[in-house]
Amino acid sequence: MRPEDLLAPTPSGVCCKPGGFFIDPTRPVDKAVITHGHSDHARPGHGAVLATQETLDMMRLRYGENFAGTTQAIRYGETLSLGGTTVTFRPAGHVLGSAQAVVECKNLRIVASGDYKDAADPTCTPFELQPCDVFITEATFGLPVFRHGNAAGEIKKLLHSVELFPERAHLVGAYSLGKAQRVIALIRQAGYDKPIHLHGAMEKITRYYISRGIDLGAIELVSGAKKAALAGTITLCPPSALKDLWARRFPDPVACFASGWMRVRARARQGGVELPLVISDHADWDGLTATIAATGASEIWVTHGQDALVHWSRQRGLKARPLAIVGYGDEDESDGVTDGATDEPS
Repeated sequence: MRPEDLLAPTPSGVCCKPGGFFIDPTRPVDKAVITHGHSDHARPGHGAVLATQETLDMMRLRYGENFAGTTQAIRYGETLSLGGTTVTFRPAGHVLGSAQAVVECKNLRIVASGDYKDAADPTCTPFELQPCDVFITEATFGLPVFRHGNAAGEIKKLLHSVELFPERAHLVGAYSLGKAQRVIALIRQAGYDKPIHLHGAMEKITRYYISRGIDLGAIELVSGAKKAALAGTITLCPPSALKDLWARRFPDPVACFASGWMRVRARARQGGVELPLVISDHADWDGLTATIAATGASEIWVTHGQDALVHWSRQRGLKARPLAIVGYGDEDESDGVTDGATDEPS
């Protein structure tokens, strides 16, 4: 069996014809296998959705109870038969509930990574390497310039700034699903035990993380707090809120942004970010290349349109191709409104 006979790339996502399903489709389909809850991969309107319980819960929080015709939860390590194929979910280490989809048929094994990272994250199950014949990899940061470094070191910079400027409030822009909760957990690991404040758009998902046993310490909403009381505090908010009238309620705010894109200093300056924090929930260049090599796959399919990773793979004797899937993108700068919550009033 050729790989294309099992999984066929289309502009709307990867289609498994023998199994009758799509993986992370970007338009409504009859049957969808969803790797994680970010809005560029998990969309409403499908007839049936297969995903981890956490991903299904995230979709309900964002889109409402009727986001799909039917749903089915699958656990890590569980194998289901779909048509003439089997599908197994393995941890991707990206966000809570994120998974790699392992699709097998007639001795052919293809792994669709979804989004993943190989770095430690106290808020989700670690990435598990999956040997395979074909590896479909993300490539959000698929350029050699992107090397994320140590997230704990970036948190140390943040806490040093908080100590240095006790009269100012620190606003940390972070994606509402996954990044915000990871940043909070890393702050706690660094020994900071004061209440951490939240923009209202982040409350539902953060409370959900806590309900799943993720210890984030004392969390308070900004709404109702007096301006003077916010001096010396840390607040997590959607990146768009850093430039919003909402930010004016804080005393002399320090604009921070936790993202892999902060490796590009010009991007930080253009966004008015005073304290860039290079913290990403995606694998960096070294993580991507190391993972590709370790899978043992002879063929690599690259999403997110990064030709550099295709070139790297071909240089090492691997068959490689980019996938032109419309709709996958960077969720780090998405607004909090995608989480099904309204912004706090300015």
